[in-house]
Amino acid sequence: MLAAERRDHLLGLLAREGKIVAKDVAAELGISEDSVRRDLRDLAAEGLCQRVYGGALPVSPASADYTARQTVAPDGKRKVASVAAGLVRPGGALILDGGTTALAVARALPQDLACTVITHSPTIAAALLDHRQAELFLLGGRIFKHSAVACGATAVEAAQNVSADLCLLGVTGVHPEAGLTTGDAEEAAMKRALAARAADTYILASSEKIGTASRFRVLPWEEISGLITDADPHDAVVEQLRAVGVEILMAG
Repeated sequence: MLAAERRDHLLGLLAREGKIVAKDVAAELGISEDSVRRDLRDLAAEGLCQRVYGGALPVSPASADYTARQTVAPDGKRKVASVAAGLVRPGGALILDGGTTALAVARALPQDLACTVITHSPTIAAALLDHRQAELFLLGGRIFKHSAVACGATAVEAAQNVSADLCLLGVTGVHPEAGLTTGDAEEAAMKRALAARAADTYILASSEKIGTASRFRVLPWEEISGLITDADPHDAVVEQLRAVGVEILMAG
């Protein structure tokens, strides 16, 4: 099989099965695992898959920069945001992550809601300025421009001095095996620091993130309270997550 044919085969397998196991492909095609791994390296370099131990997973479209992500699945993000906003109770304290889905949550919060919002995103803070009864706390640090959020040691230290009833956290990838992932190590660390300061943490995951993976794990499944998504309730990944005990809040 020519290299171009192997490439098409791998991409088709990724689309159908949601993952590639290198040793299985090698056995199927009668080639070495090294050949499959080289093909996967090439595909990963083009942004067409996320390499993991033993093979590859679909890459998340949410890995694009902040401006580009604003045009990805806006309806799905609004649906997720509507459900997430309903979890915020009057008088409660909310830790709200950055990103485009979190921004949709900020816009979905009732303007007369009396609550405390803690965020490391200047964009989120600005979106809530007209919420007269919302107390805003902005955590500072080095701004990671890709997601328009503060990250790094200063931001993590600031996060350790707050607490909240609820944390609404964004990720770029949601996969039963790879877990909850994002594309930057410092951003992943910041998300963990935020989640650690809330009684409950829910993941904001519009459907394009389901079944995909990025490079750095954020949290294991047992450390979240649930997942909010607009994906099909019968999606294979959603059903797998439900089967292992993950609470799924459907938005749609």
